[in-house]
Amino acid sequence: MDRRHFLTTSSSLTAISALASCGPPGASPAGAKAIRKPLKMHVGTQRSSTTPEMLQFFKRHGVDHCCGWPPVKEGEHRRDWGLDEIARQKELCARHGLSMDMIGVPFMTPLHIDRNPRAGILLGENPDRDREIEYVQDLIVACARAEVPCFKYNLRILGTMRTGRTPGGRGGSSYSTWKLSEARQEPPLTRAGPVPAEVFWERIDYFLERVIPVCNEYNVRAACHPHDPGVPPEGFQGVDRVLGTPEGLKKFVSLHESPFHGLNLCLGTTAEMLRDPNREIHDIVRYLGERGKIFNIHFRNIRGRRDDFMEVWPDEGDMNMVKLALTLARVDYPYMVMPDHVPFHPDDPGAKQGFAFGYGYIKAILQAIELLA
Repeated sequence: MDRRHFLTTSSSLTAISALASCGPPGASPAGAKAIRKPLKMHVGTQRSSTTPEMLQFFKRHGVDHCCGWPPVKEGEHRRDWGLDEIARQKELCARHGLSMDMIGVPFMTPLHIDRNPRAGILLGENPDRDREIEYVQDLIVACARAEVPCFKYNLRILGTMRTGRTPGGRGGSSYSTWKLSEARQEPPLTRAGPVPAEVFWERIDYFLERVIPVCNEYNVRAACHPHDPGVPPEGFQGVDRVLGTPEGLKKFVSLHESPFHGLNLCLGTTAEMLRDPNREIHDIVRYLGERGKIFNIHFRNIRGRRDDFMEVWPDEGDMNMVKLALTLARVDYPYMVMPDHVPFHPDDPGAKQGFAFGYGYIKAILQAIELLA
């Protein structure tokens, strides 16, 4: 190793070591919790579909853990799992050297309710609601039999809302953007009609009351994604997004308390709830992590704050992602850390380049933390 390379490497390690010793914003060095070694968390992915080609792509980029999706034909949108397919997909992952640690529930993805043909749970309407819940209950049993320990889902009426894209990003990329001041409520109401907080909480409680006991019986974790983005208390298109605030997330995990009931915590979405994301997010991660309520991490960054932000590359946003990883390590978070919502570039229409960067970025952070723990 030449002298210049040695000094550069030493300086980099010293900088990361300083981050490890100082802790996240708001924490004193003396009170910082020690990091356990080896780290339990690991890089993961949720890219669909779970095909041999995608599994080889994951493996080439250092990914050994994934969230599985049902197989689809070319040009077909995601469809629901046939319950016997879960075991087959897990075996397919294993043949390619990956562990399928989680599955997604396709009809409970972040689709706007006016475009979602299966929304009985969110509309609170029977018999569709009970029929959909029964499917989720059967899915939990199928997960247990296939030894898949977790599933992720959404409870969103409004889907993922953005107002457009901001051009001029790094290397010609563009950034998905939300500006509440520019957002149009068209139509003023969705087909769900007015959904104030008390109504939304009733529908969430109805779902959890029937699903979490099955999770408890079969030892399968249920990971819910927060609402993205949060909206003002008066709502948007008549909907109060109750899982779009830190207080809402804390209330959610307290309902039907169980070690199998928690969150698919998107760090970008959580940052979108805050006025000062870089400072405030660590307390939220600590609160949820110390209670064992984080079952998956979406590791993405934003530039901005509540009601006005864009989704940028993870190393150029307002949050210090190394410090966030340190906070996760200090609460002994044990599951996948995966990139999400990477910026767009026309030379990368399938976002494979963007996600490859994300896998390497996460893996490097985790290796550096473990080296210096």
